[in-house]
Order: sequence, then structure tokens, then C-alpha cells
Amino acid sequence: FVSSERKHSVCRSAGAMSRALAEELPREEGAGGARSGGWGLLVTAGLGGTLAALYAVATPFVTPALRKVCLPFVPATAAQIQNVLKMLENRSGSLVDIGSGDGRIVIAAAKKGFQAVGYELNPWLVWYSRYRAWRDGVHQNTKFYISDLWKVSFSHYRNVVVFGVPQMMPQLEKKLEEELECNARIIACRFPFPCWIPDHTTGEGIDTVWAYDLKHSRGCETKILEVTPETES
Repeated sequence: FVSSERKHSVCRSAGAMSRALAEELPREEGAGGARSGGWGLLVTAGLGGTLAALYAVATPFVTPALRKVCLPFVPATAAQIQNVLKMLENRSGSLVDIGSGDGRIVIAAAKKGFQAVGYELNPWLVWYSRYRAWRDGVHQNTKFYISDLWKVSFSHYRNVVVFGVPQMMPQLEKKLEEELECNARIIACRFPFPCWIPDHTTGEGIDTVWAYDLKHSRGCETKILEVTPETES
């Protein structure tokens, strides 16, 4: 048998232990909750940052598809580049690539001695084009601009390269005819212009390239002045 005094001592000790556990458990749960909350904030912040980065990268590629006239990025093939260069033989002066993408045409033209410029709406592609031009050692002969082609005047270019889509070609044909000088040559890749008759064509299938000399399309041939010889009196 256990004495009454000892029973009370055991009960007091048990009560003290219970109170200690009761006080400790909320602290552990609180610390665990704080740790869980901290991890939750980190995961949420990381996920949010990842989504923001994906949005920033994807938006320039997706946005053009939401426009009325879409000019998607499709890299030029090696055959297309060679066909474009073939159409530029014996040509000189400034060159512009409308919708320059990753800068392949501009860089290839610069290597042939042209002062070449590219206009592209996607900033990521423009930055990459500038890097490629620097890497290939032609950055001094190239320029790349982030711009909407419909807001740019191409009046001071003698050579124009276009990688277009059928929906935009009629409107672009009208724009170029209004802006360019008679000595300009327009080179269309993948799709021809609807009204102009090409002066030269090369390649097959998707690699086909059409070249248009504006002086023929516009009918502004150089006129030869006729001189009437003076008659002797």
C-alpha cells in the first residue's frame, strides 16, 4: 500500500508535468506553424516569380497572334538566305529586313557589305539579333530596332526584304509603293505580292524568293529626251 502523503506527492508531480506539456505543445505547434508559413511564402513567391518570368518571355511571341495581321516568327532556312543573297547580287546601298526575327538575313547581308537594318516587334529576338551580330563581327554594319512595321517609313532604303504572310501582303505592297524610290528592289520570301509582277524568281516551295524592281512595277522608267538637231539657215 502507498501512504496518503506519497499519493499526493505523485499527483502533484503528474499535475506539474501535465501543465508543462500543455505549455510546451502550443509553442512547438506555433514554431511548426511559423516554419510552415515561411515555407509557404517562399513557395508562393517562387511560383509567382516563375509565372511572371514565363509571362514576360511568352508575351512577345503570343501577342502578334492577337493582332489583326499576324507576322509570326519562322526562322529563315539556309536555302532562303542564299536565294535572298542571290537576288542582292550587283546591288548596293542600304538594306532593311521587315520582320527580321533572329537577324539571319540582316547578318548575312552585312557580311556581303550592306549596311543592313532589321525591324522586329519581339524584343527578345531583337536582343538576340544584336548579340549574334556582335558575335559574328558585323555589329558595326547592322542595326536592329524594336518597332511595328506599320509605324516605320522605309523611304530611304534601296533594298527591302520581306518575310510576310498572305494577309499582310496587299497592305504592305501599297505602303512600299507609296514610300520607296524607283531604284528600290523588294525581295519577298515565302509569299509573293498580289499585284506586282516579279522581275526575278528563284528557289522552290517554301524557299521561293521573288524580286521586284519598283521602277518596273510602278512604270517609272527613265525617259530619254529627244533632241532635235538645229537646221542650218
